[in-house]
Amino acid sequence: MDLTTFKALSFDCYGTLIDWEAGLIAVLSPWAREQGLSLSDEELLLAYASAEAEVGTAEFALYPDVLAAAFRQAGSGLGREVSDEWARRLGASVPDWPAFPDSADALARLASHYQLIILSNVHREGFAGSNRRLRGNFAAIITAEDVGAYKPAENHFRALDATLGSLGVERSELLHVAQSLFHDHVPAKREGLRSVWINRRHDRPGWGATPKPSEDFSYDLEFGSIGEFADAVDKAF
Repeated sequence: MDLTTFKALSFDCYGTLIDWEAGLIAVLSPWAREQGLSLSDEELLLAYASAEAEVGTAEFALYPDVLAAAFRQAGSGLGREVSDEWARRLGASVPDWPAFPDSADALARLASHYQLIILSNVHREGFAGSNRRLRGNFAAIITAEDVGAYKPAENHFRALDATLGSLGVERSELLHVAQSLFHDHVPAKREGLRSVWINRRHDRPGWGATPKPSEDFSYDLEFGSIGEFADAVDKAF
């Protein structure tokens, strides 16, 4: 793949640029200890992942409400009740989730070569909080709040098509960059988009907070971090 032929990159944010698993565990783990549950971080993330995927396909709600509902459902599956206080705590936690150490620098370098677009399963306020950590210069930001649905549904990608025209970018000049095979690389294949897998969990087994993909997916390149991808882009240019 010639990385110099692309004009724009669309990014998933949470899992790719923001360490959402660390953010989730910062709430899930102390809740589990309070409940007397001897579960590893991985076990907690696995319980949460299936709950969020199910909640995300129900009637649309803003992401803080999805987080809260998924937490309650995950707790029920573990045989414990999640109080309103704990549910609200997770729902309000998005701006506190840390960026991966390489994200801000990599975005700054990538912005010198491409227009950058966010394509995220989050609400506008939550992403604004995250971008204070990322300091990203984004040509467009498309959130679940904007499109009324959560990936892997098609809504984000229909909005992306409209956005590309306003940016003067052809579909063939876009490269989608994401960690989640379930949320991003399944629909990228369905939409005929070329993509890069940022395999943040390359050194850990299991799926973590992201469900295992149940449909066909593909990607054109794989990197262990966004920093490695930015290095490859700098080298190509």
